[in-house]
Amino acid sequence: MLRALFPVLAVLSSILTVFSLTFVVPIIFAWWAQEPTLSSFIWGFAITFLSGVGGYVLTRPFHRELKIRDGFLLISLVWSVLPAFTTIPLLIYMGELSFTDAYFEMVSSLTTTGATVFSNLDGLPGSINLWRCFLPWIGGLGIVIFAVSVLPLLGVGGSQVFKAETTGPIKDNKLAPRITETARLLYSTYLIVSIACLFSYKSAGMSWFDAFLHTGTTVSLSGFSSHDASFGYWNSPAIEMVAVTFMLLAAINFSTHFSVLRSRSFKPYRKCPEAKWTIVCILVAVIVGAFYLVEKGIYNSFTESFRFVLFNTVSVATTAGFANTNYDQWPIFVPLLMIFLSMFCSAAGSTGGGIKMIRAVLLVKQSLREVSKTLHPRAINPVRISDAPVNHQIIYGVLAFMLMYGATIIFITMLLVFSGLDAISALTGTIGMINCMGPGLNLLGPANNFSVLTDFQTWLCSLTMILGRVELFPVLVLLTPEFWRK
Repeated sequence: MLRALFPVLAVLSSILTVFSLTFVVPIIFAWWAQEPTLSSFIWGFAITFLSGVGGYVLTRPFHRELKIRDGFLLISLVWSVLPAFTTIPLLIYMGELSFTDAYFEMVSSLTTTGATVFSNLDGLPGSINLWRCFLPWIGGLGIVIFAVSVLPLLGVGGSQVFKAETTGPIKDNKLAPRITETARLLYSTYLIVSIACLFSYKSAGMSWFDAFLHTGTTVSLSGFSSHDASFGYWNSPAIEMVAVTFMLLAAINFSTHFSVLRSRSFKPYRKCPEAKWTIVCILVAVIVGAFYLVEKGIYNSFTESFRFVLFNTVSVATTAGFANTNYDQWPIFVPLLMIFLSMFCSAAGSTGGGIKMIRAVLLVKQSLREVSKTLHPRAINPVRISDAPVNHQIIYGVLAFMLMYGATIIFITMLLVFSGLDAISALTGTIGMINCMGPGLNLLGPANNFSVLTDFQTWLCSLTMILGRVELFPVLVLLTPEFWRK
C-alpha cells in the first residue's frame, strides 16, 4: 500500500512546486519596500521549490492516472502540507513564534477561515500582512481546482481531484465539457470580481495597499485584516457597503456569476436555487437584529443599528468574519443568530464555508415531502431543484453529511471543554472553525484572538478548519480501514 502513495506524492510535489511561485508576490513587495523580511521569503520560496522538485524527481517513476481514492488523499495532503511550508517566512522572521501558532495562522489563511493568533496587526511588516491576506485569495476557490488547470500538462487526470475538492452535494453540472476549462472559467470570473472589488475599495477611501489586501480577504471570505480593529479602523459606511456587496457576491456560486456575465442578464441569479434564499435569510435576520438592538437600547436609532447589524450579519453569515464593532457585547440573541446563519448561508461553488444553502434547501424540501407522504402515502412527489428531480442518492448523501457535521461539532466542542475552554467559547469557536468563518464568542470573540488557546486546543482547531474546508468526508474517509485496503 505504501507504493500506492507514491503517485499521489508525485502530484503533491508538482502542486508544491507550482505553489512556491506564490512566494514571489511578498518577495517583490519586501524588496520594493526594503523590509527586513525579504530574506525570510526568499528562504521560504527556495525550500518550498526545492522540496517540490525533489519530491517529484523521487516519485516520478511511480507516475500513473489518479483514482478516486487518490483524489481524496491528495486533497487532504494539500490542505495539511501546504500550510506547513507557508509558515517558513513567519518562523524565520518572528523567532519567538512557535510552529503550532504559525501553522494555525497559515491553515486559517489558506482555508479562508480568518482566525488569527496575532496581535498588533498594524505593527506587522507590510509583507507579512500581504502574505496573510494574499494566501486566502489563492485558497478561495481551492488550491487544487487551480492546480487542475496544470495537472493535464503533467499527464495526470484532474477529474478525481475536482470531484473531491468541489463543494456541495451536486457536482455534475459543469460549465464546460473539460474539467480544466471549467477551472479556468471559474477563476476568470473570480479574477473579474476581485478586480471590481479592488477598485471599489479604492474609490470608497482605502489606500491601494489596504484595498489589495482586503480584496483578497473579502472575495475569498476569509476575514483577515491588516488592522486590529478590522473594518472599525476606517469607521466608513461607504467602505462597509463595498464589503457587504462583495461578501454577498462571494457567497454565491461563481458559476452563477459566470452565467450572468456570459448572458449579460441577471436572470441566472433569479433561477439560482441558493442565491435568493441566502439573500432572504440574511435580510430577515438583519431587520430582526436591528429592531432587537434598538429595543434593548444598544443603539438609539434604527439607522445606526441597521448599519452595524447589516455589516456584521453579512460578514458572519457568509463566513467572512470581518467586524466593525465588538458584537460580542450585544445581547447574545443577535450574535447567536449570526453564527447560526453561517452554517448554511453560503452557496456550493462559492468561497464560503458551512453546510451550504443547497443542502439546507434539499433538507427542507425532503422534510416537507415526508410530511406530505404521511398524509398521501401513494402520492409521487420527488424533491426538485430548479424543476429537476433530485436523485435519492444525493438526498442520502446530504443526510449523511448533516449527521457527520453535527457529530463533528459536538465531538470537537466536548474535547475543547474537556481541555479547559468554557462552553460558549468552545461551541462557537468550533462552529467558527468548521464553517471557516473564524471568530466565535466570549474568549474567541471578534475583539480577541486565538492566542489564548493551549497547544492542544490550537492543533485541534487547525484540524477542524481543514475538516471544514474539505467538507469532512475527504479526511474522514482516510480513517476507515477500507480506504487502506487494496
